[in-house]
Amino acid sequence: MNSSSRLAAGALLSLALAQAGLAQTEPPAAASPPPVVSALDAELFYQLLLGELNARGEESAAGYSLVLDAARKTNDPSLYQRAVEIAFQNRAGDAALQAARAWKQAQPQSRDANRYVLQILLALNQVAESSEPLRTELALAEPSERAAALSAIPRLYARVSDKKQAVAVVEQALADMLTNPATSAAAWSSVGRMRLAAGDTPGALEAARRGQAANPQSEAPALLALELMDPRVPQAEPIVRTYLDGKGLPEIRMGYARALIDASRYSEAARQLQLVTTEKPDLAEAWLALGTLQVQENQLAPAETTLKRYVELAQSQRSGQERSRGLAQAYLSLAQIAEKRRDFAGANAWLDRIDSSQDLIATQNRRASILARQGKLDEARKLIRSLPERSPADAKVKVTAEVQLLRDQKQYKAAFDLLSQAAAKDPRDVDLLYDQAMMAEKLNNVGEMERLLRQVIAAKPDYHHAYNALGYSLAERNLRLTEARQLIQKALEFAPGDPYISDSLGWVEFRLGNRSEALRILETAFKARPDAEIAAHLGEVLWTVGERDKAQAIWREGLMLNAENETLQETLKRLRVKP
Repeated sequence: MNSSSRLAAGALLSLALAQAGLAQTEPPAAASPPPVVSALDAELFYQLLLGELNARGEESAAGYSLVLDAARKTNDPSLYQRAVEIAFQNRAGDAALQAARAWKQAQPQSRDANRYVLQILLALNQVAESSEPLRTELALAEPSERAAALSAIPRLYARVSDKKQAVAVVEQALADMLTNPATSAAAWSSVGRMRLAAGDTPGALEAARRGQAANPQSEAPALLALELMDPRVPQAEPIVRTYLDGKGLPEIRMGYARALIDASRYSEAARQLQLVTTEKPDLAEAWLALGTLQVQENQLAPAETTLKRYVELAQSQRSGQERSRGLAQAYLSLAQIAEKRRDFAGANAWLDRIDSSQDLIATQNRRASILARQGKLDEARKLIRSLPERSPADAKVKVTAEVQLLRDQKQYKAAFDLLSQAAAKDPRDVDLLYDQAMMAEKLNNVGEMERLLRQVIAAKPDYHHAYNALGYSLAERNLRLTEARQLIQKALEFAPGDPYISDSLGWVEFRLGNRSEALRILETAFKARPDAEIAAHLGEVLWTVGERDKAQAIWREGLMLNAENETLQETLKRLRVKP
């Protein structure tokens, strides 16, 4: 007998003695309960020992049979489970299913036995046979656990190959629960996720609606609707808003805010985050997200207060990677605020507090930006170039950071050349090609800009930024306006409602002489995303149609958002306006 076999035998002996009540090394206390009478006799003990030895040797099938026979004799769930494990170890799926079914037949009320049957059926991709054990799993769950059991169903079926068949089986199994008011919301939400996994987005949306109709206070349909939220599925958002109107969980409002940020609806996201900080003031991540948005919107004083509140909350939490990364993001944003105020010493002091090695590049980028603002561009570029490159992604980040430094200092030719070198090394990187095109546009090299953007579109037809950039550049120069509008409309097909692309469309409509349509589009875009560049365009349309007081008010708001915006400054200079 080898050492592993001796260990197995020793472990089995300990188990057998414990089952027989003979493993005590000290006499039992007077008040101890009487020992459990075990069904394990000498013959059965030998059978189990032999089964384990065979299972670990070359006779695994014989070992499986011996252990399963012992399980049937003793009706011991641990032995049934062991038989299943032996089958799995030998990749014998049918044998594992046989043992699990024998266990379930012997103990019909055992949730563990039924769960093994269900999981093995799905692992074997026998989806059609899973309906009955799925119903049993839900029936055996305690009422307090039923919602959790329902929400786990999509994960159970995640790996099956025929997703549509899985949907049909689950809907059949949940038929009663879909109509039961106590379970309907959770059941419809599970069905919705199953439909979504099968590529049936309209069906998933309908499931979310029916779940919410059954129980408007349930978070399950709202969470499903959050997953569905996308510019192409605008019907999902009202489901989320209906739930939140009923004073829903702050965590779901937080998720809604993230979805709004992903859709570039920053003002609406900020309002939701402000509600979260009121409803749950100790939720640190809400303060961080709100502060980051406020910095982006150039609301420096509120951002500073918000971020400092996040720092207080984060520092009171237990240390960990998530806290370290969050604090690093907050310190970077606080440094950016100080930099915008030209408090360079204060900015560096915030950066000195960052101890996350993962944020080294972002930290040094910020330091380089501070140096550039002080007129030390060469020193700033050297700092960026000296950063270590742990991956190809780091190399790209360094190029992007150096290009940003050059762009901010209006060194467009140097930025273009740097991007040309990077793109030559990786000609398939459409982001580099796009940035190179934008530098060509800054150099007024329209032909090169268009060539590069066409190259991006050919390589990645859904790259909506390229359509928008080309359309806007043509409109800005009053060139091929009909084509410009078509390009921008194509961009909106990929990113419906994007306020920046809508700004481009409004501008081309203005160039085409459609002033009322331009005004409508630009007002909607500015409401969705208050931005200095959109303010420049909206103000000019208002100025042209004679609403000059309103135009000046919009321009003043744009200057508050970003007084350095080139488009806004050029517009005011060209129209000789001092708002």
